Amino acid sequence: MDEQTTPPPAENTNTKKILLVEDDDTLANVYKTRLHAEGFDLKRVPNGEEALAAALEYKPDLILLDVMMPKVSGFDVLDILRNTPETTNAKVIMLTALSQESDRQRAEDMGVDDYLVKSQVVIADVVERIKHHLGIQ
Repeated sequence: MDEQTTPPPAENTNTKKILLVEDDDTLANVYKTRLHAEGFDLKRVPNGEEALAAALEYKPDLILLDVMMPKVSGFDVLDILRNTPETTNAKVIMLTALSQESDRQRAEDMGVDDYLVKSQVVIADVVERIKHHLGIQ
C-alpha cells in the first residue's frame, strides 16, 4: 500500500501529526479512522524502511510504531530515530504483539516513550496514551 496522508476533518494550525508505521492494512485502517476522527493529521507507511524517510519528511509529533514488520523492524527503526539528530526527540509509542518483558525492556533501553501490547489494549487506550504524550487533555 502506498504512503497515505489523511488530513484532519477541520483546518487547525495546532493539529498534531502522527506517523503510523503498521504493515497490517486492516489494523492500520482502524487506527487511521479513529485518529482522524480525533482530529489528528495522519500519515501511514507499511514498513520500517519507509518509516525512516517519512519521519524526516513529515516531521511527526508522534510515531506509532509496530515492531514486527518487513524490511526493517520497529526496534531498528527506533534505534535509527534515536541516533538521527532530526528525530532523536520524536515521541515514539511502540504498538506490538510482542508481550515478553525482555522486548519491553529492550524498547525502554532504546528510549521508547511507551510500549503497548496489541492484545492488552483497545484503541481508546492507544488514543489516551497518544494524547498523554502529546500533552493533550
